[in-house]
Amino acid sequence: MLIGNIDYRGVEMAKNLVIVESPAKAKTIKKFLGSNYKIEASMGHIRDLPKSQLGVDIENDFEPKYITIRGKGDLLAKLRKEIKTADKIYLATDPDREGEAISWHLIHALRLEGFNYSRITFNEITKTAVKKSIKEAREIDMDLVDAQQARRILDRVVGYSISRLLWNKVKKGLSAGRVQSVTLRLICDREEEISGFIPEEYWTIDANLSGHGKTEFLAKFYGTAGKKVELKTEEEVMEIVKTVEKTEFIISEIKKGTRIKKPLPPFITSTLQQEASKYLNLTAQKTMMIAQQLYEGVDIKGEGTTGLVSYIRTDSVRVSDDAYNDIKSFVSENYGDEFNSSERIIYKSRNKAQDAHEAIRPTYIDKTPDSIKGSLSREQYKLYKLIWERTVASQMASAEYETQHISISADKYIFKSSGSVLKFKGFLEVYDKVEEEHESIKMPVLNEGDIASVKEIEPLQHFTQPPARFTDASLIKMLEEIGVGRPSTYAPTIATILARNYVIKEKKMFYPTELGEVVNDIMKNYFTNIVNVDFTAQLEDDLDCVEEGSVEWKDIIRRFYPVFEHDMKNAEDKLSKIEIKDEVTDVICEKCGRNMVIKYGRYGKFLACPGFPECSNAKPFFEDAGVACPECGGKVLIKKTKKGRKYYGCEHNPDDCTFVSWNKPVEEKCPLCGSFMVEKGSKNIKIACSNEKCGFVKEKEQTE
Repeated sequence: MLIGNIDYRGVEMAKNLVIVESPAKAKTIKKFLGSNYKIEASMGHIRDLPKSQLGVDIENDFEPKYITIRGKGDLLAKLRKEIKTADKIYLATDPDREGEAISWHLIHALRLEGFNYSRITFNEITKTAVKKSIKEAREIDMDLVDAQQARRILDRVVGYSISRLLWNKVKKGLSAGRVQSVTLRLICDREEEISGFIPEEYWTIDANLSGHGKTEFLAKFYGTAGKKVELKTEEEVMEIVKTVEKTEFIISEIKKGTRIKKPLPPFITSTLQQEASKYLNLTAQKTMMIAQQLYEGVDIKGEGTTGLVSYIRTDSVRVSDDAYNDIKSFVSENYGDEFNSSERIIYKSRNKAQDAHEAIRPTYIDKTPDSIKGSLSREQYKLYKLIWERTVASQMASAEYETQHISISADKYIFKSSGSVLKFKGFLEVYDKVEEEHESIKMPVLNEGDIASVKEIEPLQHFTQPPARFTDASLIKMLEEIGVGRPSTYAPTIATILARNYVIKEKKMFYPTELGEVVNDIMKNYFTNIVNVDFTAQLEDDLDCVEEGSVEWKDIIRRFYPVFEHDMKNAEDKLSKIEIKDEVTDVICEKCGRNMVIKYGRYGKFLACPGFPECSNAKPFFEDAGVACPECGGKVLIKKTKKGRKYYGCEHNPDDCTFVSWNKPVEEKCPLCGSFMVEKGSKNIKIACSNEKCGFVKEKEQTE
């Protein structure tokens, strides 16, 4: 029995109920709000579109059909019970579109109309921020909710419709989505570039010299006075070497100066994922999981559960005034005033960044990584250290280098040498993970007119390299640059295309699988808008406009759907004519005697007995490449690595023949060196020598 806020035992009940998403966040907040506050967790979303159907009423102006998520019934009942005894309800979900939408769904699911409820947000889970948010409690921001609804419904319409098509036409379990499809296309297009790449030969000439005091330094061939010369052939290189070997190397010009290296901005979601991939070997998904733990709170010895970093889904590089003052004081006390920047550094966020947010930063600068290392897991410590160092360094003084650029004359040719010495570390004292354009090397003491001693002149042959395959870091950087996706989408998008086996990852690099290429081809041929980078980026901008309140959310879907509906109908009609059927082979099933057929599985094609389920015999399928092995004359088969990457190997490999190649071999030999030749590219196919040092290439003859 309740009398006011006192139960039958005379114990005062909490007057205020705060609802957050996770128990960890609840535990952290509980420290700051006294006994008058009860904290409960919604465990993420309470309502969503149904999994088993589209859940969007196309005929009724795209009205969403939200349902309570399966398994949330008991939680809802518990929350409704708590609401009845609370004087005030605070919805404290995350400070972004998704968090706003969760709060909005809670209002409907808990039937809060008529109750005293408010929305509160905080960028960091600290006592000051949480108490301030309660004083500044507000209503739900429907522009944020509508932006999330627009994204969710767009993604559901695209994903549900195309996934169903892929299930029917290719295999069950496939999916396609807006950002996912563009991401897959980027990886497939890059693989096509690499496959069609023809290396070009070029040369350099290095001169190992020494000056006064016998200090050795390296000078590189530049060209002639005032003109840079590109070296393409061995003949022209040897002619230059022959000339300079007979002449003196004279120091013709010395330029000394100072180079400034500015600190990098604090982390946003994408840059944190990129740096964690490069330096900590963490996937984007793992990075966000650990960062979420640091944000929601970690049990610190002697202090209890403590939120260590500010909100982790952000594209703003802004640092609050309080955080800036804390950084400045910390740097002065621990490194000296000279390590502080002379004035506050203001970094510019990209267009339409949510500047109400801040960059990802430590909530307490004085909690250095080493001071709380014992309370963190190994990965939490490493990621926190990365965030802490980047934040502190972002407001420190620039690093300063003393530079020297030397021009050396040798007959009519010019060689050049550059060096730099770090004179003041500045921000590098804290954060040294920066890409250096100029290697810091000891500079020789020289004067103009000096003659340098020649130790060695070394001509070096090189070949241009194809573009690198994407890694987590470079893929996220590309998605950010082209405006596809937003901070919260990068990690789940990459995780999805890996889970669907559209791509594999080897040595940090992404390779498309055969299945991924099939799906990508369907998307390119039938859904050109979905995989069009500019179109998808524009949709992201439109969603930002919804958030700003300048566009009505259903207008985006109204414009999008008619074109998409046309593309869907076209795909359904055309794809039905090219439905993949089992191909009968001449391979006999050794268990039942039937001709085995080619099936498509998770890792591409395999041989299966058509008598399934009576006979479940299956074996790997190696397609004949239609060319003889250049080493032994056997058949060349199309094979795959354990992770699904395609290559060409002899039927007798590995027992009696060693031949393997990433590119398809051809029958003819190279006319210059006699090596076997391969096909390069998928559109404009060229025939190239497999021996890179040879470099012979020709156009493939067209057959009618």
